[in-house]
Amino acid sequence: MKTVGVLALQGDFEAHCRAIARAGGSAVEVRTKEALAGCGGLIIPGGESTTMWKLLEIEGLIEPLKQFASEKPVYGSCAGAILLAKEVTRPAQPSLGLMDIDVVRNAYGRQIDSRIVTICVEGGDLEAVFIRAPVVSRVGSGPRILGKYNGDPVWLEEGRHMITTFHPELTADLRVHKRFLEKIPG
Repeated sequence: MKTVGVLALQGDFEAHCRAIARAGGSAVEVRTKEALAGCGGLIIPGGESTTMWKLLEIEGLIEPLKQFASEKPVYGSCAGAILLAKEVTRPAQPSLGLMDIDVVRNAYGRQIDSRIVTICVEGGDLEAVFIRAPVVSRVGSGPRILGKYNGDPVWLEEGRHMITTFHPELTADLRVHKRFLEKIPG
């Protein structure tokens, strides 16, 4: 069984753990570099990206996470997508730069502007939950767009890494988590 770490510093990491288990993997909450080392892949959940970055700094996880990502797959949903981007605006903040994309934080609006919509992806329609979601404002030549909403890319992959600007862990559809599991060797 493939072991997926879920960064458990802040955000709805428990929902991702449940989704990974339903998709056929084994989820481990990651709070230390030692826990990270035993994982085949890592999910960075939604939450508040500025807070997550500060907690990564406090826990000394930024460099271990970059090293991990140089060899193993990382998937970021919503705030996690922000942390995987090359450049972040509104406001600017540090990121891991794992994917050649730029994102604009909270671009769909405030909490009250959150929504559940159906998006078209490979393989048919997919329910997508957007909560204070970022917008991917630039896609470099490497990332592949797997899904769009209102013309904006919302599900992308680049090599072993993947992002969604929505929260698939809050729906019953397991296609996003299954696709991530497929990226993990073994």
